[in-house]
Amino acid sequence: MDIVSRYRQSTDGRCAVSQASQGGGAAVLERRLGVFDAVVIGLGSMIGAGVFAALAPAARAAGSGLLVGLAVAAVVAYCNATSSARLAARYPQSGGTYVYGRERLGEFWGYLAGWGFVVGKTASCAAMALTVGSYIWPGQAHAVAVVAVVALTAINYVGVQKAAWLTRPIVAVVLAVLVAVVVACLISGRARAGRLDIGADASVTGVLQAAGLLFFAFAGYARIATLGEEVRDPARTIPRAVPLALGITLVVYAAVAVSVLTILGPDGLARDSAPLAEAVRQAGVPGLVPVVRAGAAVAALGSLLALILGVSRTTLAMSRDHHLPHVLAAVHPRFKVPHRAELLVGAVVMILAATTDVRGAIGFSSFGVLAYYAVANASAWTLTEKENRPPRYIPVLGLVGCLVLAFTLPATSVAWGAAVLALGAAAYGVRRHFTARPAR
Repeated sequence: MDIVSRYRQSTDGRCAVSQASQGGGAAVLERRLGVFDAVVIGLGSMIGAGVFAALAPAARAAGSGLLVGLAVAAVVAYCNATSSARLAARYPQSGGTYVYGRERLGEFWGYLAGWGFVVGKTASCAAMALTVGSYIWPGQAHAVAVVAVVALTAINYVGVQKAAWLTRPIVAVVLAVLVAVVVACLISGRARAGRLDIGADASVTGVLQAAGLLFFAFAGYARIATLGEEVRDPARTIPRAVPLALGITLVVYAAVAVSVLTILGPDGLARDSAPLAEAVRQAGVPGLVPVVRAGAAVAALGSLLALILGVSRTTLAMSRDHHLPHVLAAVHPRFKVPHRAELLVGAVVMILAATTDVRGAIGFSSFGVLAYYAVANASAWTLTEKENRPPRYIPVLGLVGCLVLAFTLPATSVAWGAAVLALGAAAYGVRRHFTARPAR
């Protein structure tokens, strides 16, 4: 009979490991998701607000080299996804790189990955909120963003969560809107293939910066890996589902980017805060503009709700392990949610949504998430052949790619991202120093 490691949260908040047989009495999550379900969940995490939000700032960075930047982001994302999939098959528990780094590299690297995830995804929340504002009411984007964060934080606080079955209709709606954008642009008499040409404005630095910004739109594939405890035959299902979801997403993103560029060109795409809506308007289909704006808002709201849930739960887990203030580990006695963590995350996101722009939020988010995946690739490098390690070049290319893209992001994003990671590392060192002191 197979032996599996079953992780559960003990009453004092620490993570305990119990070795039990498949028929044991320990409570575990039910393994009910197959390849199709895992792919749909991955698509729901990737195809959404990212494509509505990231194209304009990436075009400002790369100019006519936007499509090259998209290809670079896809290669790095593929390496990260492959490394994450192999690790998830090896460690089929919730937690993602927070677990992989801890198990393969040591406690500090797992902590740093978790810290990078929390700060990066908090910035992602702000970017999604600003995307809602840009498409609903461009003139008051910040105000709408703050209202959206307040509303969704309130919903989460009382325990109302987006049900898993909602992923399918949300993906279907967003895909339908994106298909309508592609068709409207490509069949328009105003589409010009010459606008896809790479000109002298494209530079290596600009393309790499655009790739780092576009990586924001691919970063949802980790959701599949974190479902390790709920996937049937994870060693087979996860390595299949991750590249499938990533491949479909790349095809969709490439089609959208090409179609919008043929209408707006790189300069027009860079100038507009709601480029997909502007593209269909200039394509001669103004009646489709409200549909595109509504689709973008639905995608961004769905992503924002899921992100707030994910960040607050990761904050809860790290607080239970005393990597963050333990006071955040409280669970509401009535609503059964990590209410203190949710309120803190909501407050930070509101401040960011009120004071930053989309490009700044995306850049900061990408820096934190790229650091997260750098740890994932380093962890995958330590896998042995018996542990089904990926080809050696994949974690190497993924690690180097993450570091290069992280440090070619806009200078402000790099400075703030590095400072926040350093702050997290310093906090870890201080905590270790005091907890390691012998009791008198």
